Amino acid sequence: MSIPLVQVDAFTDRRFAGNPAAVCILPAPQSDRWMQDVAREMNLSETAFLVADEDGYSLRWFTPAVEVDLCGHATLASAHVLWEAGYLAPDAEARFHTLSGLLTARRVDGWIEMNFPSESPAPAEAPGDLLTGLAVEPRWVGKNRMDWVVEVASEAEVRGLAPDFTLLGRAAERGVIVTARAREFDFVSRFFGPAAGVPEDPVTGSAHCALAPYWAERLGKKDMVAFQASARGGVVRVRLAGERVILGGQAVTVLEGKLIG
Repeated sequence: MSIPLVQVDAFTDRRFAGNPAAVCILPAPQSDRWMQDVAREMNLSETAFLVADEDGYSLRWFTPAVEVDLCGHATLASAHVLWEAGYLAPDAEARFHTLSGLLTARRVDGWIEMNFPSESPAPAEAPGDLLTGLAVEPRWVGKNRMDWVVEVASEAEVRGLAPDFTLLGRAAERGVIVTARAREFDFVSRFFGPAAGVPEDPVTGSAHCALAPYWAERLGKKDMVAFQASARGGVVRVRLAGERVILGGQAVTVLEGKLIG
């Protein structure tokens, strides 16, 4: 069995930046074990698996360690591959059936806009390992169904974080988002997910499903531009639209190959 496999850098307009994701287009569904093995082999923060159906594509995401309920950059990469490889017409909407419901993507002025659920965080008391692992004094701490959200005092504090991943892995089932207001952008963030096999994710689309409603309330605006301040870095356009969040990003193909077996 030979299966197309493409590696894409998402949330960037240049190679070797943003967040790399592998996209595997399957002729038929495969077992969870097989997909987890492929994701472990790829050793990227996410590998996306697509199977065509009557109304779009079934889409699942795996880190090297676990399957996740929601992933932005691998969805962006998947839509990019479907258009670039001719699976979809250039002006067609990409439709994905996922563990988080129907997600869609479309091309707009050289960017890809994705329609995702809003995942607003609620105030919550942080476990001790969380704040100790981050070594920060938070301005605010909260949680949604997936991640912890921690606001700190400054952009410099976000950029300078050097977390203890062992402690963070005990404190969060999926991940921890650390964020602050910024000067060049509306806000910055970083995402740590050691419990999911991803110590630091370079650019996390799903994290912005929490950050969009959080910062929209505090900044008094629904359209924002964010920067995820990892070593690779990436720009995410966000727009709050009721119970949905529109995430905008760019993507570039880096590798094309075939998976054997």
